[in-house]
Order: sequence, then C-alpha cells, then structure tokens
Amino acid sequence: MRAVSSLIVALSVFVTACVGGVGDETGTDASTTSQQPGSTESTVPGDPGTPGSDSTTTVPEVPLHPWVDRRTVGEPWGDLVEGLLTFRGNPTNTWYGTGPVPRSPAITWRYPDAPMCSESTDLGTTSTWCGNGWTGQPVIWERPDGVTEMMFGAYDRKFHFVDANTGLATRTPITTGDIVKGSPTLDPDGFPLVYFGSRDNKLRIAALDRAEPEVLWDFEACLRDCPEPSDRVGLGGRWNDDWDAAPRIVNDLLLEGGENSIYYIWKLNRGYDANGSVTVDPELVFSMETWDDELMAKIQDGCTIGSRCVSTSVESSTAIFEGRAYFGTSAGRIIGLDITNVENGEAPVVFDYWVGDDVDASIVIDEEGMLYVPVEWKRYLPRGRELGQLVKLDPYTDGDPYVWGMYSITEPPAQGGMWATPALGDGVIYVVTNKGFLVAVDRDTGEELWVYSVGARSWSSPVIVDDTLVVASRSGTLFAFDLADPREPQLSWTLPVGDASLLATPAIWKGSIYLASTDGYMYALADAGS
Repeated sequence: MRAVSSLIVALSVFVTACVGGVGDETGTDASTTSQQPGSTESTVPGDPGTPGSDSTTTVPEVPLHPWVDRRTVGEPWGDLVEGLLTFRGNPTNTWYGTGPVPRSPAITWRYPDAPMCSESTDLGTTSTWCGNGWTGQPVIWERPDGVTEMMFGAYDRKFHFVDANTGLATRTPITTGDIVKGSPTLDPDGFPLVYFGSRDNKLRIAALDRAEPEVLWDFEACLRDCPEPSDRVGLGGRWNDDWDAAPRIVNDLLLEGGENSIYYIWKLNRGYDANGSVTVDPELVFSMETWDDELMAKIQDGCTIGSRCVSTSVESSTAIFEGRAYFGTSAGRIIGLDITNVENGEAPVVFDYWVGDDVDASIVIDEEGMLYVPVEWKRYLPRGRELGQLVKLDPYTDGDPYVWGMYSITEPPAQGGMWATPALGDGVIYVVTNKGFLVAVDRDTGEELWVYSVGARSWSSPVIVDDTLVVASRSGTLFAFDLADPREPQLSWTLPVGDASLLATPAIWKGSIYLASTDGYMYALADAGS
C-alpha cells in the first residue's frame, strides 16, 4: 500500500480538481458515486432563466482507485522509485521511459567484453543463444547513491547489473541455471528487491541491499507432481517451465503467469529485519490452471504447428486496471480476474474471451479500461481470420466485447500477426507485425492510418518517449519517428545496432537508449557529447 499512499499524495491536487470518470469495483460509500469505465460525471450549474434551477447539481469526487487507477495510464509506476521499473513501465503497459530521445545517436558503450552466450534446450532442441531477445527490456533506476543502474537477464545464464552511464558492472551478476529471456521488475514501493525468472524453471526475488545481490526466494515451475494446496486449484502444470512474463508488484502482491500454464498470485510480506536488511516471505494466495477441455478442443481442431498445437502457456506480462488483472495465453484465451479480495484467496474470472491464436505479447489498457490484444497468426484457425491480429475488447459490456480487429494474415506456412506489445499513443495505437510492418491504428475505429516497412519481422515492442516512436527490427536496425502528427509519423533517423537481430525491447532513459542484440552484447546509444 506504500505506492498507493504515495500516489494519493502526489496526485492530491489533481484529484481535488478532478471530476468523475473512475469506477471503483470494490464499491463506494454514500459520499461517492461508482462509474463504469468510459462514463463521466460533471458539476452542472442550474439555468438562471429556468424556474427552479437556481441551484447547482453537486457531483461527488471520485477517489483514486487502490488497484491501478485509470489516471495512471501513461504515467510512471508511482513516485517512490525513479526509474523504468518493469516491462512497458507500469501495470497498464503504457509508459516507456523518459527523455530526451537522442536526435543523432551513436553507440556510446557496449557491454560486456565478450559475448553473453550459452547453450539452452527448448522443447528438445539444443542451440547456442546469445545476448538477449524477446522481451528483454532492461530496467533502469536512479539509486540513492547517485548511480543510474541498469539490470537485465541475458542468454549467458546471468542476471547483470551495469552502470547505465559508463557500461561498467556495478555488482556481481547472479548466476542462474539457464538463460533469462524475459524482462525483470524492480520493486516499485521502495524495497531493495528485484524480481526475475529464468528457463532453469525458477522465479526469483533478489535483495539489493547486501554487499552482493542475494537471492532471498525462488519458486520452481512444476509440470507434474505439483504441490496441491487443499484450498486452491490443484495445478498439475503443462507445456513448458520457463518464466517469460515480467513479474507485476501491486499492493504487496506478486502476480505472474508461467509457461507451465498456471497463473499465480503471492502475498509478498515484505519488510526489514532487526539489522535493517530487507526481507520477503511470499505466501501463495491464489493459483489457477489456464486451460480447460473446451479450450483444448478449440486450439487443436485443424491446427498445423505440430506439438505447439497444445501450447497453453502464459508468456504475457499481466496488465492491471482498477481491481482487475488481465493476461493472455498461447492458446488465445484472454482472462480477467477480480483481484480486489485476492488476499483471501478469491480471484474470480470476470472476463473470458477466446481470440483464436497465441497471445504471447502483453495486453495494453487505455484510460477507459479498453483492452488492446496483440494476436499471433500461426494456427491458421477460422477464429483468428474472423477477429484479426490486433483486437480491441471492451471487458465491461454485457454484450459482445469485440470492438474491432486489425488484420495481419499470411498463408501457411508463413506466420503473421503480432508478436510484440503495442504502444499506446495519442488517439493511435502503434504495432509491429511479424510480416515486417510498423502500423499506426486509430484507437476508436481500428482503421489503419499509416504503414511503414521495417525491413524484417519484428518482435521488439515499440516505445514512445517525448513524441518520438522508437522500434527495433530483426534486420538489426533501430528506427525513430517524429510523432508531431501521431497519425502520420515521420522518419527521424535509423541506426544499425550490433551484428545480429534485435528482438529485445529498447529502454529509453534521460538521453540514452539501451538495447540488447542477439550478437551477445548490450548497447547504449546517445548523442555525441551527451
């Protein structure tokens, strides 16, 4: 609750002046009025010329929602820690860093001295992996001692700590048993803790207030013979045992889905011991299997991608909005949970929708609570052809939640759709396709407004900082576009980065762009002399 309290203080002036527009799913007292997302209220003066209208209709102020208020869409994740703290910056996946963005960038440093590589086995195939890839966004924070520190996991089976200004190591890396693919999360409430997963099956929490980083807790994803708490769903995992999703920390809870197709929520019980060292004692309060027999029948009917036809993993990073947690699965199921009473073990499914193909990238939520869902196209099922590969959903309607779909269809065996998380712009949402196009889409209508070829398939998620759109391509090129007209971006510059593909998502922080390549290195880019 520390982050919520801080946010209330920071936005108190705004809230005092604000009128309506925030729904509280947990209910309100007699002094407030609950509103569904998208509705508004206002103070309406009486018409002096109309008899009996010499009074003003007073509309109660609506307080900040304690579970990721809509007014935080597009904003940093609280104000207790200055930094880019998780994949896509905040729990709605809508904040991408802080400027300025370089105008004529060059590579200022490369880390480390030798490529970050190791062998890893994925579904029975062993190969050499280098650098970092999907999603691979580093986190960056301003430490109390004045160091701007970057943290990321890599394909050398290590979790790294680097001075963002110099490219030199700040701490000894944490060694894991396999590669680290996803993005980490730095605790947003000021606790010196970092959260990350690895393909060695373990989700970890490490303390940063020791002489060297220390793993305080880990949790192993299970595929069989899983512990079965008597008061929760029983959880024999399936499919795979990696942790790709960025952990989400809200109200002392850790929310995370695994490639074993199970979704988990822990109460962290963070604190400090008598010596002032940070402590954490996670308690599993909720877990659920993310598939059922009906879903399995749907995804296997006519599927042509072999063993992956039965994939039901959770690789998307949870999106949270006003008491609900949303995530997608590689079976195409979009799940929304009511988490307002999750500490008591209750998180009922309040939204459930099937989009027909893999949703491995993360859902984006706008100020009205609408969901923008990136969908892959590799199962080639009729449902995906019907709905589209960027789908807007209204999770609050009593009717059909489908609002619109934008299409990126290919013919088998070519794969299409969206493998990257969209970026929320001004009336526009930007997405890259597996066909190699960057597209601006009207948020209200789904109309394609602008299309640009990035030269190769792209899994790196686009980011927007200071009205500049930045996106990386598997061609190894980084692109920047001016968004003075958000509906028709103008190319500002391009820059080759490294000697291989760019799959990871860039991080932008105070004049620099940080991005890993599959050539084995992390790169920093900035204007000359900055």
